[in-house]
Amino acid sequence: LAGAGASSGMAMAHWEIQGWMILILGWVFVPFYSRSMVYTMPEFLERRYNKESRTILSVISLISYVLTKVAVTVYAGGLVFQEVFGIEKLWGIDFFWIAAIGLVLITALYTIFGGMKSVLYTSILQTPILLLGSAIIVVLGLKEVGGWDQMMAITSSIEVNDYGDSMANLIRSNKDPDFPWLGALIGSSIIGFWYWCTDQYIVQRVLSGKNLKESRRGTIFGAYLKLLPVFLFLIPGMIAFSIHYQSIQSGGEGFLPFLDNGVANADAAFPTLVAKLLPAGVKGLVVCGILAALMSSLASLFNSSAMLFTIDFYKRLKPETPEKKLVKIGQFATLVIVVLGILWIPIMRSVGDVLYTYLQDVQSVLAPGIASAFLLGITWKRTSAKGGMWGLISGLVIGLTRLGAKVYYSNLTDAPDSLFKYLFYDLNWLYFCGWMFLFCILVVIGVSLATKAPEPQKIKGLVFGTTTKEDNEEDRKSWNKWDVVHSAVILALTGAFYWYFW
Repeated sequence: LAGAGASSGMAMAHWEIQGWMILILGWVFVPFYSRSMVYTMPEFLERRYNKESRTILSVISLISYVLTKVAVTVYAGGLVFQEVFGIEKLWGIDFFWIAAIGLVLITALYTIFGGMKSVLYTSILQTPILLLGSAIIVVLGLKEVGGWDQMMAITSSIEVNDYGDSMANLIRSNKDPDFPWLGALIGSSIIGFWYWCTDQYIVQRVLSGKNLKESRRGTIFGAYLKLLPVFLFLIPGMIAFSIHYQSIQSGGEGFLPFLDNGVANADAAFPTLVAKLLPAGVKGLVVCGILAALMSSLASLFNSSAMLFTIDFYKRLKPETPEKKLVKIGQFATLVIVVLGILWIPIMRSVGDVLYTYLQDVQSVLAPGIASAFLLGITWKRTSAKGGMWGLISGLVIGLTRLGAKVYYSNLTDAPDSLFKYLFYDLNWLYFCGWMFLFCILVVIGVSLATKAPEPQKIKGLVFGTTTKEDNEEDRKSWNKWDVVHSAVILALTGAFYWYFW
């Protein structure tokens, strides 16, 4: 995220000021998930639609783990430790790969022996350390650059397009080639809905709550925390850019390291701030916090991967398999996913995006199909099993086509213009996400209207308008006025943020 701040400024804040989306998870979706008594999101789709939908979602989830969560987390870990320790090579090997693979091995060991409890404990450990460390970086960084006003003045002076927008602008012209405001609002909402409301990686933590009340309050607390990343991670990237800019303007060597092509490495913004600004003791503490955060993300991923593969694939094929064997099968599946994710890193680098932008770009083609199936599946009783299934299929096919075109054309210098190239490569990624979502919605609606409606008993309690009086009473008992007040405060703070950085 700091890399996004250093490269494009405030534009990526749309994705990080999404506490309101986590509130939607807690207030709208968690009651339906809890009533369905499922362990995974693919299981929920089987309850709502059919077995085929469950399988398709599991496949998409595992693909997303390889392309985003594994590749991005491992890459970030290797980059952080390479920059913090300042080591280029060790034993003749690029230290990036030593740090990256070492992170995977350490995480694998403690996950195998600690399970999901170790993930939760590590999350609890890393959160206060990272929050405190990042706050210190913000203070020291602003002091180094000359204060908040100076940082805003520098970033406001850097134009990012031909329409008068600067790095400091959150809302940019609709003609901006990277972050047009309409595309950013629509695209970030679709991606945010998929990630925060339907992704196994996130929802499994919420469903681990003892009851509906605890789960909802967990989302409210999470929504508060979601207001912080912009200030603790994105703005430090803008600070790093400002310090780098000042150094270059004064004839210095710059603050950030340079890539082979002579461009400053924006992805190195946060680790560079840690390495150059923090005193030794605090630096060690923050590095431990970063390590814990990366390990927590990977460990949660390991558990999600193992659960998805064993429950949604292997156990369905061989239901009599003993639990011990299922554990080993899950571990092997996780190993395969991790290896594929590591092998994807060089391809990810070849695309050329800043890490956080790459992450959102890939998620923008994975999210629409899933988002359409879940949104209509929970809000529209007429959504049929085949409608939801074909929404998922269309999203998967279009998404993989766009991703393949991205990799192909990014490494091709003389590709001729064509309609295919325009639609699947040249078209702004945020607008593509919006149009793709609309197409998937129309597929779900069209197929649903052309096929048999679901049986009322099958969708009872899983869709708006099908809940019983007992369900509604249980839901009402799970919240009080303070839950509403806190939710309103989060919405107000989100609105204030958009107003200030407009």
